[in-house]
Amino acid sequence: MPASQSRARARDRSNVLNRAEFLSLNQPPKGAPEPRSSGRKASGPSPQPPAPGDGARERRQSQQLPEEDCMQLNPSFKGIAFNSLLAIDICMSKRLGVCAGRAASWASARSMVKLIGITGHGVPWIGGTILCLVKSSTLAGQEVLMNLLLALLLDIMTVAGVQKLIKRRGPFESSPSLLDYLTMDVYAFPAGHASRAAMVSKFFLSHLVLAVPLRVLLVLWALCVGLSRVMIGRHHITDVLSGFAIGYFQFRLVELVWMSSNTCQMLISA
Repeated sequence: MPASQSRARARDRSNVLNRAEFLSLNQPPKGAPEPRSSGRKASGPSPQPPAPGDGARERRQSQQLPEEDCMQLNPSFKGIAFNSLLAIDICMSKRLGVCAGRAASWASARSMVKLIGITGHGVPWIGGTILCLVKSSTLAGQEVLMNLLLALLLDIMTVAGVQKLIKRRGPFESSPSLLDYLTMDVYAFPAGHASRAAMVSKFFLSHLVLAVPLRVLLVLWALCVGLSRVMIGRHHITDVLSGFAIGYFQFRLVELVWMSSNTCQMLISA
C-alpha cells in the first residue's frame, strides 16, 4: 500500500500540467458558457405536463387511423362483388343495346322494337281496361277488370316511386317519350314496362281460361317487352329483371286485396 501511494505521488510530480505555471490551463475561463449538459433553465415558463387523458386519446387515435386507412384501401368482399356485378351489368346492357341510336348495328329495326315496348306501356293498358269496363255487361267481367285497373294503377305508382328514389340512368343517353312522362317512367330502375308485362301476363294466366299456345305467347310477349327496353338502350338488364320481380309481387298483393263483385259494383256506381 505505501509503495502504491509513493508511485502515485511520483506520477503527479512528473505531470507537467500539475505545475503552478500551468494550473491556469486546467481552469475554465471566466464568463465561459456552461456546458449543455449542465441543464440550463429555460427563459420562458416551463411547459405543463400532458394530462393523463391526452396520452390515452392519442394512443387510441394512432390505433384507429391505420385501421380506417386499411378499410378504405381494402374494401370488403361484398363491395367488390357488387361493383363487379354492376360493371358486368353495364357492359352486357351496352352490348345488347343494338337499337339504341341511329348509328347502332340494328338501327333499321328500332321502330319495330319500340313498338313492342309500347305494348307494355301503362297508358294503352289503362285506357283499354277502362274502355272494356264500360263495355262489359257481366258482373264477373267487371270484377276482373276493376281489379286489373287497380293493379295497373298500383304498378304505375310503385314504379314511379322507386324510380324517383333510386334515380338510376340508363346505359345510353336517351330522352323519355311523352308517354313515359305521362306515367312518370323517366328513370331506368326498375323497368316499368317489364313490371307491367309480368304483372299483366300473370294476371291473365290466373283469371282467364286460355289455351296452351296462348299461354306460351303471353309469356313470350312479356319477355319480348323486357328485352325491347334493353335493346333500345332505355334500361339495364338488372332493371328489367327487377321489373319482372316487382310485377310478380304486385300481382300477389292484388290477389291479397282482391275486390269482390259487390265492392266493384259500388265503385262503378259511384
